[in-house]
Amino acid sequence: MATANDQDRQPGERERRSGDPGAGTDLHAFAVALRRMNGEINRLVHAFAGEHGLHATDVQALAAILDSEEPLTPKRLREHLGLTSGAVTACVDRLERAGHIRRVRESADRRVVHLYYAADARSAARTYFRPLAQATDVARSRFTGEELAVVVRFLTAMNEELGTIAPHGR
Repeated sequence: MATANDQDRQPGERERRSGDPGAGTDLHAFAVALRRMNGEINRLVHAFAGEHGLHATDVQALAAILDSEEPLTPKRLREHLGLTSGAVTACVDRLERAGHIRRVRESADRRVVHLYYAADARSAARTYFRPLAQATDVARSRFTGEELAVVVRFLTAMNEELGTIAPHGR
């Protein structure tokens, strides 16, 4: 299917996209699919943020805290999100006031603060994002275990590559 921007493509690119078996695996096809998925997830994140009086960045911070293999400090959260220390402080303050996270000072060094996802907030997020989990499960059911392993490998590699890109001006 042609898109509105097809007239901007190089000669032969449109045919390559629709005419050969590899058409669905070219760079353009990946870009379109990844942008669309990102847009759909952002739509859900913005709705969740709005319903909970948060900013979309706050939800990104919640995801980072939830997904971290070890407790995050505000500094590591700042580095992960690419925000200023003041912006992270405001974000953490909002999340703590809203009951989504808790700050815990380490007993050995009281200057060290770790951020933890609050159990009640985890339950609220699970309830809100249950349709996303169900949609993921339905989509997964269309693939074999071997195919899913390749998808996970691709997404992992993609995230690793994206993590190496420094935003302009930094």
